[in-house]
Amino acid sequence: MNWLPDLIGVDTALLLIITSTLTSMLTAAMGIGGGVLLLAVMATTVPPVALIPVHGLVQLGSNGNRALLTREYIDWSLLRLFLAGAVIGAVIAYFVVVQLPVEVIQLSVAGFILFLVWGPKLGKKEMPPAGLILAGAGTTLVTMFVGATGPLVAAFVHRLGYEKYRTVATFAACMTVQHLLKMVVFGLIGFAFTDWLALIVLMVAGGFVGTWIGLHILKKVPAERFQLIFRLLVTALALRLIWQVFSG
Repeated sequence: MNWLPDLIGVDTALLLIITSTLTSMLTAAMGIGGGVLLLAVMATTVPPVALIPVHGLVQLGSNGNRALLTREYIDWSLLRLFLAGAVIGAVIAYFVVVQLPVEVIQLSVAGFILFLVWGPKLGKKEMPPAGLILAGAGTTLVTMFVGATGPLVAAFVHRLGYEKYRTVATFAACMTVQHLLKMVVFGLIGFAFTDWLALIVLMVAGGFVGTWIGLHILKKVPAERFQLIFRLLVTALALRLIWQVFSG
C-alpha cells in the first residue's frame, strides 16, 4: 500500500501498531519497559537505517501523551535541569563522527542501571544541579546510538524516591525531551520522516490508547508493589542488555 514505506507490508504495520499500544500500556502501568520491548520488535521488522529515528518519533508520541496526562505530577525543576543537559548531549551527538561499539555502550548502560537501582540510595538533595544536567547530557548522547535508553533514565528517576505518579510523570517528561531532541538531530542529518509518517501516526494513536489504559491500571497498583515491580523490571532490562552483548 502506498501509505506504507518500502519493505513494510500491511501485516507488519498491524503488528507494529498493536505492539505500540501494548508497550505504551506497559510503560504507563509499570513506569518502564515499553520502549525497549517496542525496539526489540521493530528491530526484526524495520530496516536498520530507519530503526532508531522511527522508534524515537513513536516514543515521542507515547511519552508526550503520558506526560500530558500526568503533567500535574511532573517535577518541573528537575525537568529544566535535565533539559539543559539534554540539549548539550544532542549538540555533541550531532557532531560526533566516530561511533562507539554498541556492545560497549550496552554494557555501560546495563552496569549503570544496576548500580542506580541496587546501589547505596541517595536522596534528591544529594544530587546537585550539575549532576542532573550531566544525567540529561549523558543519556541523551547515548540514546542517539542505541535508541532505547528508557531504563537508564528510569533508574535515575527511581533513585530520587518519588511516589508512583510522580515517578511515571517525571520519567515521561524527561523521555519526551530526549526523543524530541533526537528527532531534531536526525532531521538535521537528513532522515526522511515523511516516508514513515502515516505508520508513525497510527502507532502513536495506538500508544495513546495504551497509555490511557495503563494509567488506569496504575491506580490499582499499591505504591510498595509498584516500587518492587519497577526495580525488578528495570533490573531485568539491564540483564537483557548484558545477555544481548554476550549472545550476539
